[in-house]
Amino acid sequence: MARFLALIYDDEQKWAAGAPETVAASAAHTAFATNHSAAMLGGNALQPTSTATSVTSDADGTVHVTDGPYVDTKEVLGGYYLLEAPDLDAAVEIAKEIPAPFGAVEVRPVWEFTS
Repeated sequence: MARFLALIYDDEQKWAAGAPETVAASAAHTAFATNHSAAMLGGNALQPTSTATSVTSDADGTVHVTDGPYVDTKEVLGGYYLLEAPDLDAAVEIAKEIPAPFGAVEVRPVWEFTS
């Protein structure tokens, strides 16, 4: 079995405003977690981008710490699920059920490093 990270990008302004779809989406996340508990290795919702701190470094090694997200976009990373599935196709089938009423879900394989 392989691991896949399902990244949930959504419009956090609509969530913050309490758009009507958020109630149904929250319930759908609960149902998703119940229906796919065997494939879920973890997952979390993220606090708003206003709470983000970005850490970057220059080529010379100088480190910069700034308030706010690294990238300012309409759809932001709002949460994730770590999934276990036989292959990418199976992970995508699971991810099709992840609610993202104002955005999208990106599925990426986890790079498995061996020692």
